[in-house]
Amino acid sequence: MSADGAALGARLRERDLSAAPAALNLLESTAPADLEQAAALLGEVSPMALGGEAPGHVIGVTGPPGAGKSTLLSALLHAWRSGGPPTRTAAVLAVDPSSRRSGGSLLGDRARIEFDPADGGTLIRSSAAEQRLGGLARATRVSADALAAAFDIVVIETVGVGQAETDVADVADTVVVVVQPGSGDVLQFLKSGIMETPDVLVVTKADLGQIAMRARRDLTAALRSLGSRETSVLAVSAVSPPSGIEELVASLDEHRGELDIAERRVRARRAGALNDFSVEHGERGMRAVGGRRAAQALLAEQDPAADLPALVAALEQRMG
Repeated sequence: MSADGAALGARLRERDLSAAPAALNLLESTAPADLEQAAALLGEVSPMALGGEAPGHVIGVTGPPGAGKSTLLSALLHAWRSGGPPTRTAAVLAVDPSSRRSGGSLLGDRARIEFDPADGGTLIRSSAAEQRLGGLARATRVSADALAAAFDIVVIETVGVGQAETDVADVADTVVVVVQPGSGDVLQFLKSGIMETPDVLVVTKADLGQIAMRARRDLTAALRSLGSRETSVLAVSAVSPPSGIEELVASLDEHRGELDIAERRVRARRAGALNDFSVEHGERGMRAVGGRRAAQALLAEQDPAADLPALVAALEQRMG
């Protein structure tokens, strides 16, 4: 028997955090009946139902394997839950590379993030990336949208390879890229052409001293040479005693306060709808709506408060 998606969505809208696990189960299911209920859930937490964008801050955290993302998130969770007042509720969707055989997640990032399992204000969920190494599955994207209606902070953590940077930038309000000093991460980052992606750059293991400071200087100089955008570059250490975590929290809050959230999320939903339509219907479907540009133009005509399922439905209706 399928869960009642509308009821779960209404509970999230009322910030009932206990509804989150069942909501995520529903959004991750591919059973036909569950897909219908998932659409009902998303309708209940859409901007139309909320009277505006969801209040939660969606933060994307990406970076190479071993850069220290999970350790950093453990420190951030502690700051969000013990800081304040008020303390902030937080949900983490840890995206793992998927098993090609089972479709399940392999790395189990949830096990590496330290948190109190009895804390009802914290939710950690491992999420598979399906067949897109480092990318985001549709379930992860819509789960972040739904959780943002209930939690103060929603983090999407993913491995910084493949589609990760592009996908996270399409979904998150604030994108954090984590690099480790002295490992080649900084050089690879400079070569990779993703300097336009991060809103905040974090050099981990600041306790290493000069090697971390050199990495920070190199990244700052590279960003300055581009001259294209303001990006904070911070060096942090999550080992005891931690350093730079309060500054990172403040930097994330500052970026959130400067954003036009409505514009960023409308763009993200339309990008997500175009991606979902393309995955479902392929090039034949894209040709049927007149090509990618025509599809983008059609999406731009839709109500800015429309949720992702409604946007996909508009494209499918044009396809006939």
